[in-house]
Amino acid sequence: MTAQDYLTVTAVDKSFGGLKALRDCSFSISKGAITCLVGPNGAGKTSIFNVITGFIKPDQGAIEFEGRSLVGSSPQHIVSLGIARTFQHLRLFNDMSVLDNVLISMRGQFGEMLLTGLFRPFRTQRGLSEKTAAARAILQDVGLGPKSAEIVRNLSYGEQKLLCIARVLASGADLILLDEPASGLSAAELQATINLLHRLRDSGKTLLIVEHNTRVVKQIASDVLFLHQGHLMARGTPDEITRDPALAEIYFGNMK
Repeated sequence: MTAQDYLTVTAVDKSFGGLKALRDCSFSISKGAITCLVGPNGAGKTSIFNVITGFIKPDQGAIEFEGRSLVGSSPQHIVSLGIARTFQHLRLFNDMSVLDNVLISMRGQFGEMLLTGLFRPFRTQRGLSEKTAAARAILQDVGLGPKSAEIVRNLSYGEQKLLCIARVLASGADLILLDEPASGLSAAELQATINLLHRLRDSGKTLLIVEHNTRVVKQIASDVLFLHQGHLMARGTPDEITRDPALAEIYFGNMK
């Protein structure tokens, strides 16, 4: 690992039955950058997210975050180390309020404080008040401050996607993995999301983003990783990747 490598993935393989989802997949990302992960459907983008975050275990290979191995760690432990993610399927609590969705994602939640609540109720109340204030601040940052009391199912799709990002931020993670945060958004929602991603980077967060929209990739990414058949096929700037004729033939040509 070099001084600039923040997350490193080395020679990762993963098969599901006879299907090889990841094949000798290797890459690294730098701290404080926005890196986009692109490639055709079935390239292994979601699979590598699942491996990094502990939802599936690689058949072989190494994954390190700040020099610490992640292989074999549970998703909960990986979150505690400072890595959190969103999913293509939003996984929100639709019958709860926006604020409660963020609160439930914060560390040191209500169940963990049960004994403290029984024996030191004033400390518990103070802790809940602090968490509520922090959750409201996160919602304000992502543009959902006025919606904090709204039931999630009443939000627009774009607002629900912003809430997913708010939940990730509530975990306190410094490395954030976003799975297609811009898909299905209106023009206004898309611009709001792009602005938010820039603000997160400027605040010191590191972002690894699966994204299909090449216009969005060009606006947000400093580095682009091109996956094909579970393997890193190319790496470069957005312009280098989108202008490569071999890559265009595989993927980008049908988006122009």
